[in-house]
Amino acid sequence: MATMQHTRLHRFSSPCSSSDSSPAVASKRWIRGRPVPSGVKITSSSSRWSSRITAVLSQKEPVAQENGAVELDTSLSPRVAALRPSKTMAISDQATALVQAGVPIVRLAAGEPDFDTPEVIAEAGRMAIQEGFTRYTPNAGTMELRSAIVHKLQEENGLTYKTDEILVSNGAKQCITQAVLSVCSPGDEVIIPAPYWVSYPEMARLADAKPVVVQTSLTDDFLLTPDALSAVLTEKSRLLILCSPSNPTGSVYSQQMLDAIAKIVAKHPRLLVLSDEIYEHIIYSPAKHTSFAALPGMWERTLTVNGFSKAFAMTGWRLGYLAAPKRFVTACNKVQSQLTSGASSISQKAGVAAMGLGFAGGEAVAKMVEAFQERRDFMVRRLKSLKGVKLSVPQGAFYLFPDFSAYYGSEAQGFGTILDSESLCKFFLEKAHVALVPGDAFGEPRCLRISYAASMESLKTAMDSIEQSLTLINIE
Repeated sequence: MATMQHTRLHRFSSPCSSSDSSPAVASKRWIRGRPVPSGVKITSSSSRWSSRITAVLSQKEPVAQENGAVELDTSLSPRVAALRPSKTMAISDQATALVQAGVPIVRLAAGEPDFDTPEVIAEAGRMAIQEGFTRYTPNAGTMELRSAIVHKLQEENGLTYKTDEILVSNGAKQCITQAVLSVCSPGDEVIIPAPYWVSYPEMARLADAKPVVVQTSLTDDFLLTPDALSAVLTEKSRLLILCSPSNPTGSVYSQQMLDAIAKIVAKHPRLLVLSDEIYEHIIYSPAKHTSFAALPGMWERTLTVNGFSKAFAMTGWRLGYLAAPKRFVTACNKVQSQLTSGASSISQKAGVAAMGLGFAGGEAVAKMVEAFQERRDFMVRRLKSLKGVKLSVPQGAFYLFPDFSAYYGSEAQGFGTILDSESLCKFFLEKAHVALVPGDAFGEPRCLRISYAASMESLKTAMDSIEQSLTLINIE
């Protein structure tokens, strides 16, 4: 009997030649361009590669064509194949396509302010171009912008950092992704309260970490409770992601709640916290923003992410930043240097101008927040008047996350059965011409996300249409 051999499997493309076109050769397994004899056992050197091996082995054997060519292997990385596409982007793209086709869609899906970038910021961008500030900047960001961020964090958040503890990136999303990649190892657990921003679980999967979703409830305003957090923590817990004000719920953690969470975090030496504070300035009195890193003992283990997109209406400028202890920032800086390098020089000049608007963005941001609050109040009144709809009143951001589950399982005239949040969103798109995002994208299928970052006229049109379309559905 032949001796069983062991070898590591690698992805490959088999050699192509006319002599290899026979069925016997075409049916062989190939490793590093060479056929593997039958009797060779293929094993992996570590469980880390098991998914990749499974994916490779599940592919079809190379098939020789009549001309001797071998069928191209178009398989994708298992890491990428496991990612789920963003439903918010999918719905937004679908709504845009309908608008371009002439269908009058009210788009309340994307998380984007409808205001123009404040003029002083836009002018700084134009001046950067005119003055030739169009070359590469340092990977971590210009010293001018990082110094402005250091000042902002000290003045507004009570946080003390040095400029080498700040990393400027192409949007807060890049900051978060790099942070997760930098601190998580394969098998680590990332604790994510639900409802969550759609990208958090996928970022964990990109790092070969395991997203651990912790359900919250509408009665608790969708806020993570200390008991719920304690129940899921293990020795594998590496990162807790908090977002306040929250996307998609608009909920805001009080300092008292964060203090209670911090006490639990302090008991776990491996546990870090990523505090996503991108909506910090869009907050409605009496709610107040508290930075997690400002809590006793939390600075050393907190990675704070913020940016310019939401408060300053700068989504297209793609500018965000990370503030954290130097060890973590250095690691994220290394990742960024191999991915994108530094953020746009023009955007960074605009960012400096944004930081110069004054405390919490000054009057320019205050006017936008005032408009958001007026819209929120209008939408809350209209949604509360709808039969069967439950709602937690948001304290920040520009989203509502109402529970429409009373309509699930009901028949809609001219449409069919409303099965879940996704089919209800399709119903609203078809019958009300309003684009919303299904709650299952955020880990809570009973709800829908509504963005009120739209004009009051658009919101009135949307609510009138939604209310009218619901008359087509009979619920008990």
